[in-house]
Amino acid sequence: MEKNWTTQDMPAQNGRTIVVTGTGGLGFQTALALAGAGAEVIIAGRNPHKGSDAVAQIRKSAGQTRVRFEPVDLADLASVASFGQRLRDSRERIDTLINNAAVMTPPQRRTTADGFELQFGTNYLGHFALTAHLLPLLRRGQDPRVVTLSSIAIRRNAAIKFDDLQAERAYKPMPFYAQSKLACLMFALELQRRSEAAGWGLTSIAAHPGISRTNLLHNAPGRYSAQGLFRSFLWFMFQPAAQGALPPLFAATAPEARGGRYYGPDRLSETRGHPGEAAIPAAALDQQVARRLWEISETLAKVDFAKAAETGLRAGSGEAGLAAEV
Repeated sequence: MEKNWTTQDMPAQNGRTIVVTGTGGLGFQTALALAGAGAEVIIAGRNPHKGSDAVAQIRKSAGQTRVRFEPVDLADLASVASFGQRLRDSRERIDTLINNAAVMTPPQRRTTADGFELQFGTNYLGHFALTAHLLPLLRRGQDPRVVTLSSIAIRRNAAIKFDDLQAERAYKPMPFYAQSKLACLMFALELQRRSEAAGWGLTSIAAHPGISRTNLLHNAPGRYSAQGLFRSFLWFMFQPAAQGALPPLFAATAPEARGGRYYGPDRLSETRGHPGEAAIPAAALDQQVARRLWEISETLAKVDFAKAAETGLRAGSGEAGLAAEV
């Protein structure tokens, strides 16, 4: 791996179509860099006003008009399915999907439109479903990649709580945030294994941003929560969002990035720095748990990756409705 990799080392992305979830923070910085490298970028998010602002800023900064916003609410599986259908009806292929958007540690238990614990449902299950819905387009992509963001929060005893997956018995914000991000890492690794086994031709890579200055702690726990105040007054302990976006950008674009790997910052216990290989916690390497989680997730999200993969072999977009069972 090249030492101190930056966006200056990113290969040209001309001719590639890339979907990035999230309109602010890491998502914005990721989309900005990719647009600057020549990619056609689709920013997918819940808030149209934030989406429009992000598009306008990127067009102004990168001089790139091939960037647009598409609405999708990852906390609503019907919205995810609708987004996937719109893209399948209007496009022949997607080359890269970056599963970035997240919510973090709401103080009280909240649920998605489908009744799932908000962090598990948004951070993990929404992206799991999104990947399935876009798999037909990815299979027709050029050297297609899926990059899924995890977090260093998983390093401290994170686990998949199959006996209380939706925090219905007891809710604690950080452990369930960590569960959602552990699930994201396990999904990325399992997707690579399944792609290799079934010949999907897809490269799946995980990444994390270290500790970065985004609005996650302001948006969920609140600006005046303990976490929000920590983020506000000790801002200098957080690296800039543009720096935190480097590991997912490396995973999405670098020729040397490998499927089934995990990339994060390379300094100070992976909290900051330039992209390097990140340590994978033992819990994320349990393939039996990963298979069980995958099977449960297909049921919860009402998607079928095998059917989606088959649809991806067919030319044209007219038959793409078979991508998933909804």
